[in-house]
Amino acid sequence: MRLENKIAVVTGAASGMGKAIAILYAKEGAKVVISDLNIEAANLTVEEIKSAGGEAIAVMANVAKEEDVQNLIDTAVTTYGTLDILVNNAGIMDNFEPAGDIEDEKWERVFAVNTTGVMRTTRKALPIFLDKQSGVIVNIASAGGLQGARAGAAYTASKHAVVGFTKNTGYMYAKSGVRCNAIAPGGVETNIGASMTNINHFGMERIHAGMAINPRIGKPEDIANIALFLASDESSFVNGTVIAGDAGWTAY
Repeated sequence: MRLENKIAVVTGAASGMGKAIAILYAKEGAKVVISDLNIEAANLTVEEIKSAGGEAIAVMANVAKEEDVQNLIDTAVTTYGTLDILVNNAGIMDNFEPAGDIEDEKWERVFAVNTTGVMRTTRKALPIFLDKQSGVIVNIASAGGLQGARAGAAYTASKHAVVGFTKNTGYMYAKSGVRCNAIAPGGVETNIGASMTNINHFGMERIHAGMAINPRIGKPEDIANIALFLASDESSFVNGTVIAGDAGWTAY
C-alpha cells in the first residue's frame, strides 16, 4: 500500500493511461478522484475501483475550462478533506499538421487542453500543497515533448511546454515539500487517436520514418507503474525531471 490514505486527482481518467493510473493508485491505497469529460466512462472506472475494494468518485471536468478545474479540486477537498497527488493526464492530439498548415482554432484547442489545463490544475492545487508543505504533481508529457517528429507542430509545442513547466515548477517549490515530475510516454495503446479528425498527409509522411524505429507499443499499465513510483515516497529525491517510458524509442 504505497499510497495508503493519500488523496489523488487524475485527469482524463476514464480511459487509457489515466484509467490505468487511477486503478493502480486505488489498489495501492489512495482515494482517487476520477476526472474526465466523459462522465459515463468515468463512473465505470469508479465502479471498477470500488468492486476491487478501493475508493473513488467521478467528477466531470473539461480542463480547458477554469470553472471546471476549480470545481474538480474543490470537490476533491470537500469529499476527502485534502489533496496529496495531482496527475495531469488529460490530453488531445493534433492531426500531424506542420507549421504552415496550422489553423488558429486547432492550435488554441490543443494548447488549452494539453498545456493551459496543466497550469490551471497545478495553480489550483499548489495552495493546498504549500499549506501542508507536501504534495506531488505528475504531468503526462510525451515523447513529442522531447523530440521534434512524434506528432504535428501544435502537439509537439504543447508537450515541450509541459516539460518546461514541469521543470520550472519542480525547481520553484523544491524547498516547499512539493515535487513535480513528468512522464514522456512513447507509443501507448490508448484512445487518444479519437481526437484526431483529418490527418495531414504531408506531416504524417515526414514523421513516418521515425515511427518505424519504435521498439514496441506500450500498455497503459506500463505508464501507470512509472506514475506510481513518482507519486510514492520512493521517488522523494526525484524532482523537476522527465522520465521517458518508451522502450528506448527516443534513445535513437
